[in-house]
Amino acid sequence: MKARIKWKNGMSFLAQSGSGHAVLMDGPPEAGGKNSGPRPMEMLLMGTGGCAAFDVVLILKKSRQDISDCVVEIEAERAAQEPKVFVRIHFHFILTGRKLDPPQVARAITLSAEKYCSASIMLGKTAQLTHDFEIVEA
Repeated sequence: MKARIKWKNGMSFLAQSGSGHAVLMDGPPEAGGKNSGPRPMEMLLMGTGGCAAFDVVLILKKSRQDISDCVVEIEAERAAQEPKVFVRIHFHFILTGRKLDPPQVARAITLSAEKYCSASIMLGKTAQLTHDFEIVEA
């Protein structure tokens, strides 16, 4: 896996993935940025949410659950002092589908958290990770 980060101007950086996608990251005005993109740590958090959502949807589909939507709302807390690593991250999954089985949903989330989601497993080395979910009937 590769990535390339190019400083653009001020405190903005263009990140390009090895698969050919790009996203602009920027800092807040008080740090010299223009607030024209997410902060790098926000990108890390969003990537982790994407990794977890990907796993959960894939596991539920393989379990023949009739899932039609998945939203992950994440709240994180960072350390007060440098390095300001994540110390607490909570994932709230909102899953929509027809007759989704709560034990299957819980199993999918646990498998993602403990076995498949490299990003959350890595962040779990510094942060306390918690998960919960709600099911919305389609």
